[in-house]
Amino acid sequence: MIKIRRSEERGHADYGWLDTRYTFSFNDYYDPAYSGFRSLRVINEDRVQPGRGFGTHPHRDMEILTYVLEGELEHRDSMGTGSTIRPGEVQRMSAGSGVTHSEFNHSKSNPVHLLQIWILPERKGIEPSYEQKNLPSANGNGLSLIASPDGAAGSVRIHQDAKVFRGLISQQRPVVYPLGKERHAWVQVARGEVDINGNRLQAGDGAALTSEAEVKLAAANGTDAEILLFDLN
Repeated sequence: MIKIRRSEERGHADYGWLDTRYTFSFNDYYDPAYSGFRSLRVINEDRVQPGRGFGTHPHRDMEILTYVLEGELEHRDSMGTGSTIRPGEVQRMSAGSGVTHSEFNHSKSNPVHLLQIWILPERKGIEPSYEQKNLPSANGNGLSLIASPDGAAGSVRIHQDAKVFRGLISQQRPVVYPLGKERHAWVQVARGEVDINGNRLQAGDGAALTSEAEVKLAAANGTDAEILLFDLN
């Protein structure tokens, strides 16, 4: 079974300095049909204006991934971490027992376009930690593992039975990803257009896959595509 979440159906907020789209319920936006999928709780597509950002604020008991599509985002937190996240990198912050952090776009002219992802941890009260890595190279089927429970293949380690893949889907190389028994998948389209098990999705669209043996991805409409694939228990 496939359930499609169209880009225009997502929640939306425009604060002037931040234009954001909510795939799932978040802050003042609530949709009872989309309050998460399995352990996946948040996919926010954010555009942060130059010279603006998120002030210091707290989190706890959440695995937070930041995936920058365009621009640069500075991160600082109460663990003493200071870094800049760029395209081609993935950041993981385990909020655990509690952490505060800020994120800022220091560019004077360019906005930052990013996906912020929250996944529930396997247990509460984990010691907070931070990790940032270059995205691993894609394997033979166009997928690269960017987050996993054991940090395999150069991925960042998340405290949950979930795997997150980046997919670069070209016209010449469709992707087939087998789903294990009783596993579920969410696919989020970051760029381009893609056919997912025979359904056409565009940038910003997402799809939940349940009781499917595999995820079949093919670039559509003559362009390459970029997706994130979540393999969830």
